[in-house]
Amino acid sequence: MNLLFEQYSIADYYNNISDAILLEGDTLDIVKKLPQNEFKLLVSSPPYNIGKVYEKEVNLNQYIEWQESIISELFRICHLNGSIVWQVGNYVDKGEIFPLDIYFYPIFKKMGFKLRNRIIWHFGHGLHASKRFSGRYEVLLWFTKCDEYTFNLDNVRIPSKYPGKRNYKGNNIGKPSGNPLGKNPSDFWEIITGEWNEGIINIPNVKSNHPEKTEHPCSFPIELIERCVLALTNENDYILDPFGGVGSSLIAALKNKRRGVTIDKEKIYLNITKERIAKLEEGSLKTRKIGTPIFVPTGREKVSQIPIEWVNNN
Repeated sequence: MNLLFEQYSIADYYNNISDAILLEGDTLDIVKKLPQNEFKLLVSSPPYNIGKVYEKEVNLNQYIEWQESIISELFRICHLNGSIVWQVGNYVDKGEIFPLDIYFYPIFKKMGFKLRNRIIWHFGHGLHASKRFSGRYEVLLWFTKCDEYTFNLDNVRIPSKYPGKRNYKGNNIGKPSGNPLGKNPSDFWEIITGEWNEGIINIPNVKSNHPEKTEHPCSFPIELIERCVLALTNENDYILDPFGGVGSSLIAALKNKRRGVTIDKEKIYLNITKERIAKLEEGSLKTRKIGTPIFVPTGREKVSQIPIEWVNNN
């Protein structure tokens, strides 16, 4: 792995001096300078326009126009056999929900992208609410540039629930009906891998007790992006995250023998990315291995027990 732990310039990218390129600055300004048909995968979770520390909240129409200008450039730089995965949640204004995937779909469609899946990422902990149901999922929109695209399903198959099933009619009667490598994980990303008797296994979002938690308030879990990397790219392909944050997409690329480029305007997050890459290289980076079972309370933990105050009130 050829790594250099400094911020890079566009010239450094063109010179291909590293498997990991960190570009500091405005996303739109930078992507305009990148070559066309270059990136096999463009993957990101753009700012949701909800006033996080790294963004300035603007009118929803202004936000959509800004995103459209970036997406038009992403179509240009996307490889002919490439994909874009846009992971989004909701914009909330005065308690009203605006699902961002609904706003983004016509933009991508207008640019020429073709939707392959609307993937639901379900997690156990999220935004609590008192005047509506608490949010526990976000959406990954997977688009391709053309009809001939990279898709390595075998890389991301999960164990079959009933591997002993057999065909009961036709030319293959009596033969196993499934795939020996496992089944398609579907477009609902909660159950991933592992033994079925372990219960539900999901991809938790990065909260305070997550091993990948950093100063960034809304970072990607690496394993979420790893599935995209493994399925939609081949080894040595270039992957770009135009809103890179603390480098989770870049790390997912490097872990799987791909090359990554990340863009962010905040130097503090790029510095954290450098630190994480250094730890990855030395083998000390704490990550949640793809397919790890989530913690299931036994009921014996103190926080799992009903407070005595509630018992007395009943």
